[in-house]
Amino acid sequence: NVVTSMNDGEARNMGHESHRDHDRRYDRADEFMEVVMGHWGSWEDEAIVADRDSGLFAHPDKVHRLDHRGEFFYSRGPFTVPRSRQGHPVVIQAGQSGRGKRFAARWAECVFVNYHGLEQARRDYAEFKEMVQSAGRDPEKVFVCAGVYPVVGKTRAEAEDKVALIDSLPKEIDSLALLSEVLNFDFAKQPLDEPFTQEEIDSWTGVQGMRDRIRKELGNRLPTPRDFINITRRGTFHDHPRFVGSPKDVADGMEEWFATRACDGFVVAVGHVPGGYEEFSGMVVPELQRRGLVHMDYTGATLRENLGLERPDAGSWRRWHHG
Repeated sequence: NVVTSMNDGEARNMGHESHRDHDRRYDRADEFMEVVMGHWGSWEDEAIVADRDSGLFAHPDKVHRLDHRGEFFYSRGPFTVPRSRQGHPVVIQAGQSGRGKRFAARWAECVFVNYHGLEQARRDYAEFKEMVQSAGRDPEKVFVCAGVYPVVGKTRAEAEDKVALIDSLPKEIDSLALLSEVLNFDFAKQPLDEPFTQEEIDSWTGVQGMRDRIRKELGNRLPTPRDFINITRRGTFHDHPRFVGSPKDVADGMEEWFATRACDGFVVAVGHVPGGYEEFSGMVVPELQRRGLVHMDYTGATLRENLGLERPDAGSWRRWHHG
């Protein structure tokens, strides 16, 4: 899961006083992925000989140094172990700013997205698939997975009662704390209805997709902390789409998103634990299986195999970007 992090607290865990500029984080992440992918491909598949008679473990011509020297990293290689059964781990990413989506189009095999409605999801899904195509990759081999909240009950009324209870729990301070985390700015020091200055907004180095969404909603009006709470619904049970109702109701919603090309799959979140995931797997999954939308059993031994992704050749990532 390739994440460029969000705030100064995370930067201080890694030897830095403050977080890098948003786009520079992605510049560094691009080079980081070149290094990591290079190491994962430094052993060819036929490199291991394991010949007891000769004592030869690996063919030296099939194990390669990386010799990477870049702006952010120097790494010689080769990697210390051979390639895994998957070729390399499935690369997952979650970026929704313009720069984040370009990064995902270049590197990701699964992309976690936070869409806010079916029509927006269809538009953004199609736009992102075009970006994958422009990056020289097959859009059908990069999966877009939408975060969703399924709330299921034996009846719709039972599920709606659960939602009403969950909706009553969050407090404004919860939203302010979580907004501070993702935007790298202390929201609690700003009066709720006092607009931020443009200078303050431009200084934020956290998640840019959230800031861009607010700008799109409000136009030229400077936002207040309350605007961020009401529009993003951060820290509430509204920050992902919700599918609420009986098992059939929830399955209908998920099937519509999948069938109409709003996403390729889902990242399932729940509003309560314990119980939320058990209810989903016990009531909704059988309905999805009945419709042929979820497999009945695992077909492979690795995540890559179960996602239906091909095992990449050593160095295949270079062809994605260099033709």
